[in-house]
Amino acid sequence: MVDILWNIASFVVALGLLVAVHEWGHYYVARLCGVKVLRFSIGFGKPIYKRITSSGMEFVIAAIPLGGYVKMLDGRVDDLSKEDEAVAFNFQPVWQRFAIVAAGPGINFIFAIFVSALVFMIGQNTFKPYIGKVDRGSYIDTAGVQEGDKFVAIGEHSTTTWKAVNIELMSYIGKDEIPLTVEKSNGNLREYLMRVPNWNYDPESGSIFESLGFEIYRPEVFPIISSFVENSPAELAGLKENDEILKLNGTLIQEWRQIPDIVEVNANKAMLVEVLRDGEIVTIELILGERNTPDGIVGSLGIYPTLAELPESHYFNYQSGPFEALVNGTKETWRLMTFTVQMLSKFITGDLAVKNLSGPISIAQGAGMSASYGIIAFLGFLALISVNLGIINLLPLPMLDGGHLMYFTAEWITGKPVSEAAQEIGFRIGGALLLMLMVTAIFNDIARLT
Repeated sequence: MVDILWNIASFVVALGLLVAVHEWGHYYVARLCGVKVLRFSIGFGKPIYKRITSSGMEFVIAAIPLGGYVKMLDGRVDDLSKEDEAVAFNFQPVWQRFAIVAAGPGINFIFAIFVSALVFMIGQNTFKPYIGKVDRGSYIDTAGVQEGDKFVAIGEHSTTTWKAVNIELMSYIGKDEIPLTVEKSNGNLREYLMRVPNWNYDPESGSIFESLGFEIYRPEVFPIISSFVENSPAELAGLKENDEILKLNGTLIQEWRQIPDIVEVNANKAMLVEVLRDGEIVTIELILGERNTPDGIVGSLGIYPTLAELPESHYFNYQSGPFEALVNGTKETWRLMTFTVQMLSKFITGDLAVKNLSGPISIAQGAGMSASYGIIAFLGFLALISVNLGIINLLPLPMLDGGHLMYFTAEWITGKPVSEAAQEIGFRIGGALLLMLMVTAIFNDIARLT
C-alpha cells in the first residue's frame, strides 16, 4: 500500500509539474501576443483550488491530474464586443496563433534541456558500459564482441553510459544489423557489425541486453550483508552487518543471486536464515515482507550485499560546469526527441507491438521508482516524460496542439481558415483516435498488473 501511495504521489508531482510547464508556454506567449487569458487550469474536473489573478484570469488546480488547459478569449465560443476582438485568440494573425499553440510543446523541450543540464551540473558517478558475461552463440558473441570490452559507440552515437547504450540499441529494433564500436582490454578501438536477422525484442520479456546475449559488467557480489533497508524483516529479526548468509530454509547459498530468487517467491512466509557471524554459525527465524513490482507482489528481506571494489577506470563522472552542462543537456534532449520519434515510427511499422504502449499506471510506477532512486533519477525521468509530452502533442491530430498547427499551416498556405465543418470532423476523428490509444494504453497497464 505504501508503494502504491508513493507511486501516486510521485506521478501527481511529476505530471502536475510538466502540465504546468506546458500550459505556461501557451499562457506566456498568448500574453506576449496580447491575447486575453480567461483560465489557466492544471488538471480537469472539479476545482480543488481557485484564485483570480490581478489580470482577471482564473487560476485553477482541478481534481483529475491528467492534463490541463489554457482558456483564451475566442470569438468562436465567446460573445465579443468590438473592443474584445483585439484581444481574442481567433482574431490574431495566423503566425501569432501558431506561436501560441507551438509554445506548449516548445517549452517542454526547453524544460527538458534545463533539467538535463541540472543533472550534468549535479553530477554522479556511474558505471562505464563494460560488457559482462556473453552468452555462447548469441548475437553479440557471433559478432565477435567479448566479455570485458567497453561500448564506445553504437552507429553514429557515442555511448559513455549504460543509459546511452540502452537508447541506441532500442533505436535499432526492426533492423537486421547493428554497428558497434568497442574498446578492447588493450585500449584499441574495434568496429563490429552485429547481425540480428531474427531479433524480435519484446520489452515486456526482459532487458534488451539479455535479448542480444550479454550482461552488464558488475563487480562481484558476495552474500555478505553490507546494510539494511530501514525496519526491514532482516534488521528487525536480528541479522547484522557482515553476516555471511550460508543457507535459506536449508538451501546452500553459494552466490548472491540465489538469495533474491528464493526470497521473491516466498512473500510473507517464515524463513530460516543461517549465517556465519564472527566465526560462528547462527540460525535466525523471520517472516519475510513484501514489495510491489511491475510483475506483482514479491517477497522482501531488506538487505544489501557486499560488492567487490572496481578500479577507478570503470567509473564515469559526468559532472560539468554550467555552460558545458547546458551544451550536454541540449545534446541529450535532442537525442531523446529523435529517439521518441523513432519509437513512434516503430509502432506504425509494427516493429514494436501495440501491447508495449504504456499508460498512466506505468508512468506512475516509473515516477515512483525513479523518485525512490534519488533526485538524479527523478530529474532524468522528468526530462524523458517532458520530451514525450512535447512530441505527442505535436502529432497532427486535431485534438492535440499538432492538429491546430496543421490547420494554421493550411490557413497560411491557402490564405483562409479551414472551415468550421472540416475542423469539427477532424476533432471527432482525432478524439476517437486519442480515446482508442488511451484505452489501449490503460488496458496494457492493467494486463501488466495481472
